[in-house]
Amino acid sequence: QVQLVESGGDLVQPGGSLRLSCAASGFTLENYAIGWFRQAPGKKREGISCISSSDGSLYYADFAKGRFTISRDNARDTVYLQMNSLNLEDTAVYYCAAAPWRCPAPWRHERLYDSWGQGTQVTVSS
Repeated sequence: QVQLVESGGDLVQPGGSLRLSCAASGFTLENYAIGWFRQAPGKKREGISCISSSDGSLYYADFAKGRFTISRDNARDTVYLQMNSLNLEDTAVYYCAAAPWRCPAPWRHERLYDSWGQGTQVTVSS
């Protein structure tokens, strides 16, 4: 059974950093593009970033550029999202999702991803 599990969410102060992990089980992660999404209370889920498998292409939402970095370790079947300079607006549940080989076009289109994790909570608060 294909499964994605997010971890690394926590309570952090404004300006702090977190690294989220998306681990795969039941399939080989290196054959999939992985996207990160988030959903804040009362808001629609939004795309953060995507990393392809086939050519390593990277995509970022404007709010993530310069603060968030996506990376993958295929040997560990894990994709990471390093988040720096966190602010109150980054509070949300963060999800990872898988699509075959390349990031979908457009990469933010949720329905183009096959499998989703359950999410991990990130809370930014002083």
